[in-house]
Amino acid sequence: MNARESPAPSFEPCEPMRIGIIDGHPDGDPARFCHALADAYADGARQGGHEVRSLRLADLDFPILLDRVSWEAPHACPDLTDAQDLVAWAEHLIIVHPLWLGTQPARLKALFEQMFRPGFAFKAGRAMTGRLTGRSARIIVTMGMPALVYRLWFGAHGLNALKRNVLAFVGIRPIRETLIGNIEGLTLEGRRAWLSSVKALGARGR
Repeated sequence: MNARESPAPSFEPCEPMRIGIIDGHPDGDPARFCHALADAYADGARQGGHEVRSLRLADLDFPILLDRVSWEAPHACPDLTDAQDLVAWAEHLIIVHPLWLGTQPARLKALFEQMFRPGFAFKAGRAMTGRLTGRSARIIVTMGMPALVYRLWFGAHGLNALKRNVLAFVGIRPIRETLIGNIEGLTLEGRRAWLSSVKALGARGR
């Protein structure tokens, strides 16, 4: 594990909070490291005295949006209701996903499009106003390339778009990130180290 990519900084413990975790890997295979990371954060958060609710993208059944009329109309999908309820309940959101072609998987983007609708996530009008203020977030991303390459060469464009155009747009801030590079080359010890770091973040509610 590259020391420059490791989430090593320590944080002061915070007051117990409501933490909503979105496991954004579309593949339900238990071997996917994103699932282990989401579970590690949840375990740490519970040990830290926080309330935790989790949502697994691989378990959800919802349509993709195809037109503006559908986006502006109320949805009638139970899984989307559960997703919005988790966001509305949470004070701190954790989004875990793999990097696919520089950004989040299409299925996760489709979930964001469905969840963050006008009326729920922001007030539409001449000046759109976010309605999800008072919440913070952390995005945890796994990727095949070194995290430093993603930041410096590619400009972390997919991550920045999620932070700025989705989360900050609806009022969520501050937004922190943890980037885990060289995922295919990580040794067992390296994976355990990352799980330990993410669990510690969960315990601190960061």
